[in-house]
Amino acid sequence: MEKKLIYADYAATSPVEERVLKEMLPYFTESFGNPSGVHRASRTAAKAVAEARRKIAAAIGADYSEIYFTSGGTEADNWAVNVAKGKEIVTTAIEHKAVLNSCKALEKSGTAVTYLPVDSDGFVTAGQVAAAIDSDTALVSVMQANNEIGTVMPIDEIAEVCRAKGVLFHTDAVQAIGNLPVNVSGIDMLSCSGHKIGAPKGVGFLYVRKGTPLESFIHGGNQEFGLRAGTENVPAIVGLGEAVKLACEGMKDNAEYVTRLRDKLIDGLLEIPDARLNGSREKRLCGNVNVSFADVESEAVLLMLDAAGICASGGSACTTGENEPSHVLTAIGVENEFINGTVRFTLSHKNTEDEVNYIIGQTTEIVQRLRKIRMANC
Repeated sequence: MEKKLIYADYAATSPVEERVLKEMLPYFTESFGNPSGVHRASRTAAKAVAEARRKIAAAIGADYSEIYFTSGGTEADNWAVNVAKGKEIVTTAIEHKAVLNSCKALEKSGTAVTYLPVDSDGFVTAGQVAAAIDSDTALVSVMQANNEIGTVMPIDEIAEVCRAKGVLFHTDAVQAIGNLPVNVSGIDMLSCSGHKIGAPKGVGFLYVRKGTPLESFIHGGNQEFGLRAGTENVPAIVGLGEAVKLACEGMKDNAEYVTRLRDKLIDGLLEIPDARLNGSREKRLCGNVNVSFADVESEAVLLMLDAAGICASGGSACTTGENEPSHVLTAIGVENEFINGTVRFTLSHKNTEDEVNYIIGQTTEIVQRLRKIRMANC
């Protein structure tokens, strides 16, 4: 008999929420019009897109006209970073690859990029950002919360520095929305991905403050205020609007509950000898547990967890299959004996205390078993 699945990889993706799916369904079959048309079916679809835009704007303190729908967080990050093309960007060494690889691509065409180091918990300070900004700096991009180790950055202080120096500030808030208070006051651009918060995959948004010099990223028609061409994915956009609304409304209660589960899981896993927590213990995402175990390989741990009915990851789902150690763990100085034995569990309000107890028990047994096998083979 197949074991019950315990899902603990919510930072990678989440299921579509029932209320979100209910909102989406009519726009697949009944109200399927193209929003760019002039007839009734098109007007119905256009109204749904507008309502989703209003929901998102209200949730993050933005104006309706400052929300641009995208295919997800990666496109939103790419679009934001592209604003500084040919100029200078300041970012951190632990950003998501959607930001880092965009910066590397721009470097090839003459854009200067400064990659700020972080401390052992993954923090960059507003002082570091201030010191890195010079007269050529066009953009600072610092994520609100790290997707691998859960560290929550001092976004308000960094935004204040950028305002004082007249530099645009972008934050990747993909892991933050629904887990942390998110308000765009002081922020010029902000990225979001729908599938992290109960919307479908393939949809997200970029918030852009009025007056920010944003160029078209996909050329064609006049969709998204003439800056992002392509027929709108109406069902997904409707789902995103409802998902953002629900995530923000339920954030406080959910975060308190998930934080208790997270702390229980951290405490249990750190009972395993030669285990270390990666990222800040206090200033971290409510559901993030990133732990490294000495003398084991994370791939073996993950396969055995999977066999036990537990879904987890070794880090960012977007870097799965890479042979190099995590750039985040390398940047925070995780020792060689630990770095290859890293497992990331990410919890949500759908998890239970019994599930956390099971994860602790199974992980403990698996690490012990793998270490015995290693010793036997030495």
